[in-house]
Amino acid sequence: MFSGIQPETGDNKWRRLLDKFVKANQQELAALFWGLWLENGDSQGTIGIDLQPQPHFVYCPKEAVEKLNERVENRLQELLGIIENNKPEMEVLMIGIGKGEIKLIQFAPEPSPQVCFEQFGKDVDSLLESLEERMIEQIVF
Repeated sequence: MFSGIQPETGDNKWRRLLDKFVKANQQELAALFWGLWLENGDSQGTIGIDLQPQPHFVYCPKEAVEKLNERVENRLQELLGIIENNKPEMEVLMIGIGKGEIKLIQFAPEPSPQVCFEQFGKDVDSLLESLEERMIEQIVF
């Protein structure tokens, strides 16, 4: 039961690829997160990375996540609590969406999201474009 690594299937490969992408691009994702936070706060919902049909950023409105939680018998209650208590000045919070499943993306970058945004010196649209291009290249099934 606890021996060895589980074989990778198409169903979980997207999670590993997404984790790898997030790890390699933490500071730029933090910059994007902060830039979008400055523009919209949480009025649009939580930022998501939708992998279908090709990787792109979306907003996951709180109401949609709450409805999904109801449909899955409150199994996302913890996720809702994490979203509600997110501290954008300290941590990045996104939702990965792939293969009919979701995955929480949460990390505390060094430096802070605000400093990452200032260091990159790009506007939100430029960050979105460069990260989406990189996702398309790096997250291949």
